[in-house]
Amino acid sequence: MKTYTIRDIATLAGVSVTTVSRVLNHRPDVNKETRERIERIIEEKHFLGNTNARGLKQSAEVIAIVIRGRSNPFLNALTEAILSRADHLSDTLITEYIDEKDDEFRTALRLTRQHRVKGILFVGSLIDGRVQAIHGLDIPVVFTTVDAKNASLPRASSVAINDREMGRVVAESLYNLGHRRVAIFGSNPVAGDSLAMRFQGFCEVWKNHGLSFDPLDYRECRFSFESGYETAMEYFASAPHTTALFAMSDSVAVGAVRALRDLSLRVPEDVSVIGFDGTSVSRFSIPRLSTVEQPVDEIAQESIQLLLDMIESGAAPRHLLVEAFWKPRESLAPPSSSRLAE
Repeated sequence: MKTYTIRDIATLAGVSVTTVSRVLNHRPDVNKETRERIERIIEEKHFLGNTNARGLKQSAEVIAIVIRGRSNPFLNALTEAILSRADHLSDTLITEYIDEKDDEFRTALRLTRQHRVKGILFVGSLIDGRVQAIHGLDIPVVFTTVDAKNASLPRASSVAINDREMGRVVAESLYNLGHRRVAIFGSNPVAGDSLAMRFQGFCEVWKNHGLSFDPLDYRECRFSFESGYETAMEYFASAPHTTALFAMSDSVAVGAVRALRDLSLRVPEDVSVIGFDGTSVSRFSIPRLSTVEQPVDEIAQESIQLLLDMIESGAAPRHLLVEAFWKPRESLAPPSSSRLAE
């Protein structure tokens, strides 16, 4: 009898591995029809895969994946890649999706009370003072997408891109095209996460060119199409001088492009727009979105390998930086003379 994997179930159901994982973990963010189709296939194929946390005995050891940002397409794609890369493991994996405003470290502590967790993957984490909550955990952890080198955790590794450098790349590209008035949509600009690093890199370039970034041109927003749209509608309705937008995620950028269209502003003729992450939507949006592409498969593979090395052979923590790629596309152009004159 064939042994079915979570990837097999996803293929048969015509959905992503992440969606199957959500059903297995009783997540509410799957529509009824899809859930019923997946559950029917699971029953027909007698699936008992390693991401199925139902019925786990307290004695079973598990690897936990905590995803901070359930509506973020990039993090969902990264989680799916991690699950696919880990599908061959004999270990049980459990996934926990939380809101981007929730506390991933308290979530991790709760999971360690509920299960015998032998390792944790944090996807989309924010490293700040809250991280001390897991300082006493005597299990290996890996942070993906954020450099945890300075987190002072004795058993923590990380895999990330050089966010500060990519912020510099975006800033230099905009400066060289002639943009001087730029809006930035992101999270807390003084936090210790990857997004704050991008902003700091941007500001370094502006300073090197004798410019200063106006704090009023920075807007905090959630990482969704809706938030990108709403933030852009509010900002650009009263900022006719701005010729470019640097959004800290592709979903925010795409939402902003729609808002600009509704405000009768053209992209890129009136406002250039740059996203971040390199999700598939960036290649198919109109216009095609300029973005910084993160190597999802490489991040997933390295994250799994780092965690297994620490679990299985007691390897020392490591902090890897992988290469990201600047992808200038149709949403980027020099500012128009009419906009510069405003």
